[in-house]
Amino acid sequence: MFGGRYVQVTAIRRKDGSIETWELVRNPSPFLSFLKKIPLIRGIVALIEASVSGAKHLQFATERYDLDDSDEESQQEDRRSPSKLTTYIGVAAVGVLSLVIGKILFTALPAFLASVLFDRYVHNLIAQNLIEGGIKTLLLLAYLILISQTSTIKRVFQYHGAEHKVINAYEAGVELTIRNVQRQSTLHYRCGSSFIILTVLVGVIVYSFIPYDNVWDRIGIRLMLLPVVVGLSYELLKLTNALRDVPGLSYLGYPGLWLQKLTTRQPDDDQVEVAIAAFNKMRELDLQTEATIASSSLAHSRS
Repeated sequence: MFGGRYVQVTAIRRKDGSIETWELVRNPSPFLSFLKKIPLIRGIVALIEASVSGAKHLQFATERYDLDDSDEESQQEDRRSPSKLTTYIGVAAVGVLSLVIGKILFTALPAFLASVLFDRYVHNLIAQNLIEGGIKTLLLLAYLILISQTSTIKRVFQYHGAEHKVINAYEAGVELTIRNVQRQSTLHYRCGSSFIILTVLVGVIVYSFIPYDNVWDRIGIRLMLLPVVVGLSYELLKLTNALRDVPGLSYLGYPGLWLQKLTTRQPDDDQVEVAIAAFNKMRELDLQTEATIASSSLAHSRS
């Protein structure tokens, strides 16, 4: 899945070998557009939007992969039915709920374990938070390693690597052929994996300024400060990306790149072909939208 300025595009390879794309037009409300201009707040908005849109794209992939030609007409009828909107809303709600539960789990559980196992021996606040951050990192790595053993997640991580290769090839200015794309790295500074590890590092710093009295106080403080940690992490991610070509400062993004060695895998040529199809479709639609906007502006100015 690739997101452009005006549209997001997902491509899948169906069982018959064909590649099919699906587009989701970006149409944010004026209020959300305003929020996305505010530092700290925009990170939370972006995270929720990514969860909602990701759930919709996953729904498309799940629906279309198993269909054969005889199912096409029936699904087109389903898309016109009012219940389809309800389905999309439900999928989006599940995506947001999964995000919230995941964030709470990986925030509360490390705080609980650190308090129960180490607070009786370690009394320095900074040291306590470093231990908590270490536990959170170990849990995160263990989780990623565990799920990566399943065949489904392995393929997801391969497609993740294919996306990064395509972006790297595009930013390098080379033609998007399978051969050129396969020469690129599976790592990229703007990846969401980088954001995940940044929340761990930022959390250690933020929590070190706020003392607590007991384990439940500690967990409550973490949960209340979670939006602050998310917002700061997003701003730091933007900063590390902006500084990635500055000598001596590119290392700021290294923790995220290291984590991507777990969340990406080397894709095969078929997977790269799917990623190229999605990216090209996204670029095509974005350029069409830009041309339409320019024509409308020109016609408006003449009138």
